[in-house]
Amino acid sequence: MDTAAESYQQGFHRRWGHLRRARVRALAWLLDAPDLLDAHDPLWAGRVATLDPVTPEVAQWLNRLDHDPSRLDAALGARIYTRLGLYAEKLMAFYFAEHGRLVAHGLQIRASRNDTVGEFDFLLDDGPDGVEHIEFATKFYLLDGEGGQQQEWELSALVGPNLADSLGAKMRKVFERQLNLGEHPAAQALLPRPVARARALVKGWLFYPSGSWPDMRGIAAGHCRGFWCSLDEIDMLAGEEFLILPRLQWLAPFRAASAVWMLSRGQLRAELEANFETSSTPVLVSVVRHLPGQIEEVERGFIVPNDWRERAAARRMVKAVS
Repeated sequence: MDTAAESYQQGFHRRWGHLRRARVRALAWLLDAPDLLDAHDPLWAGRVATLDPVTPEVAQWLNRLDHDPSRLDAALGARIYTRLGLYAEKLMAFYFAEHGRLVAHGLQIRASRNDTVGEFDFLLDDGPDGVEHIEFATKFYLLDGEGGQQQEWELSALVGPNLADSLGAKMRKVFERQLNLGEHPAAQALLPRPVARARALVKGWLFYPSGSWPDMRGIAAGHCRGFWCSLDEIDMLAGEEFLILPRLQWLAPFRAASAVWMLSRGQLRAELEANFETSSTPVLVSVVRHLPGQIEEVERGFIVPNDWRERAAARRMVKAVS
């Protein structure tokens, strides 16, 4: 890895460090972050979407929103979000609505009262004769394995922290089922206009077990990335101060005037040891540094229980025989 190159976090702080509100920073990340998937890779057959670069006008809109977030707060409502995917989806719905593209959001399709066929994440204006169906996802996957650059990695090796899914399985579901929803008769009866095209828009972070990462077919070269390591390996982490990131702060790199939950390395270890006594869920940690009047993220990674590799290997064996 070229240590002289600007990290994603450095670039984000440079572009968006003036934004103070967490919701606006998360929205800026959704609009500006590189895609996880390479929309130009033939693997996706033109069915992966990408957002246009953030224009000066959109940047100014975000600045105004940061000064007066009342419209965004009203759109998100008073509910307390526990699902990161739903939170990100609501932020994107607000953006599409504010910029005159949103036709429908979360439109459920039922074949009958008790038979839900599926749901359109977004229907966007695609001209007078059609709409675009966007299936939207924000995902966080860890590369399961530590082979060298010569290994041919597959998307199934990118697994969720809880080992419940993989990027390969997610994209198969999106392509084989969700993007075909517009063809269902029950959907056609509700659509305001025919679906002119259906594509997946995928944002997120990928995490690797060492300081380098392999080229993987279908993955965008400039995607957001971090590390993962086991609890017993945290002494190898660079940095001296850490934050355990709440789930709704997983999107944008952390930056704030203060953070009362800062941890030293010893405190981090103690906190994680206590956590892993009752939970097998990996924990997302931000390595931070102090600047005048600011605390900002330098890098991030998942700390996994010490048996995570063994459980991941067992998962591979099950998948191989099923």
